[in-house]
Amino acid sequence: MLLVWLYGVMVVGAVSRSAVQISTDFDKAPLAYSLSAVAGLVYGFITYSLVRGGERARRAAFVCCAAELLGVLTVGTWTLADPSAFPDATVWSDYGMGYLFIPVLLPLSAMYWLRKARSRRSA
Repeated sequence: MLLVWLYGVMVVGAVSRSAVQISTDFDKAPLAYSLSAVAGLVYGFITYSLVRGGERARRAAFVCCAAELLGVLTVGTWTLADPSAFPDATVWSDYGMGYLFIPVLLPLSAMYWLRKARSRRSA
């Protein structure tokens, strides 16, 4: 339940942030704002998959969590290596520092939980 709640909070945060940024200042940092919108969509799909349950949904959530982690690591490294590429922060900037590093910790936790839940079901 905690994972669903945290992902739900991240959906609201990322989607709200990107909606405001895209509607008011899109030309200032289109890449950053678009990536925040993508993050919100990914969070939404993972939340839906966790709530839905079932083996197929768990596998989809695991794949999305892996893609989310890859995105966080890529964008986080990119923002540190070339800060000028991002005139404004994304949800995944600096590995999610603006969100207390939840964007990098959440997929790791979710993947661990999904893997562990699968092991318990097959045992």
